[in-house]
Amino acid sequence: MSRILVGLIGAFVIVLAILGFSTFYTVSETQQALVLQFGEPIGEPIQEPGLHMKVPLLQEVRYYERRILDLDPPAERVILADQKPLWVDAFVRYKIIDPLHFFQTVQTEGRLRDRLGQIVNASLRSTLGNATLSTVLSDERAGLMAQIRDKVSTESTRFGIEVVDVRIRRADLPEETSQAVYQRMRSEREREAAEFRAQGFERAQQVRSTADREATVIRAEAEREAQILRGEGDGEKTKVLAEAYTKDEEFFRFYRSMTAYRKGLNSKDTTMVLTPDSDFFKYFNTMLESEGGN
Repeated sequence: MSRILVGLIGAFVIVLAILGFSTFYTVSETQQALVLQFGEPIGEPIQEPGLHMKVPLLQEVRYYERRILDLDPPAERVILADQKPLWVDAFVRYKIIDPLHFFQTVQTEGRLRDRLGQIVNASLRSTLGNATLSTVLSDERAGLMAQIRDKVSTESTRFGIEVVDVRIRRADLPEETSQAVYQRMRSEREREAAEFRAQGFERAQQVRSTADREATVIRAEAEREAQILRGEGDGEKTKVLAEAYTKDEEFFRFYRSMTAYRKGLNSKDTTMVLTPDSDFFKYFNTMLESEGGN
């Protein structure tokens, strides 16, 4: 009899231990929980960390992450506005903010990933389908990502999650498109180089034309100054000769005659025939008579 009693007491203790373990559960700081009864949620989600109670055997606890989670869907092939195909590899960061809505719509994170991946790919196609390749590769890419994030966030709110960020990890052109784009970019660079060379040649022509024009102006100015100086010199010369004529008329006539003969005999092929009684010899005869008298 005592053995039966001991057995019953032992069984009762075991049942109490099982019930105790089934009654209490803990929620950590990185978790949030839902209490399910017969597979349906009851009460509000458990957001506070610590020790909590439930009805053993009838109720179960479903845990969800409070931390930010990552989703890395497969790369999506997108046709851009300029009809260029592009392989886009994007990722999403999100967190569960309403476990009740999350359970009622997708229940598990696996199902959420499938649904959210579809939303991300649809948002990529609709947004990038209105953008060109140059826009995707430029600084406007941040604006495109903001549009995609807003679309994904709006579509995924019903799941009880908050989309923190959507980013494009890689955007690759297919091999055949890459070669075509490379050739087009090369042609563009060559065209720009030709334009730069043409602009440089035109600029050089303008500089040379300006320099020639300025040189012509400078030469004309120099010629004008030279003419003025020659005129002033001729005037001064005439003045000096006039003064010489006034002071010594005979010498002035002699000087003018010598000047005329010098100019007339300047060429080696010139021959001049003079008579002894010409003015040229008159001055020499006068000089000889003066020396004989002395």
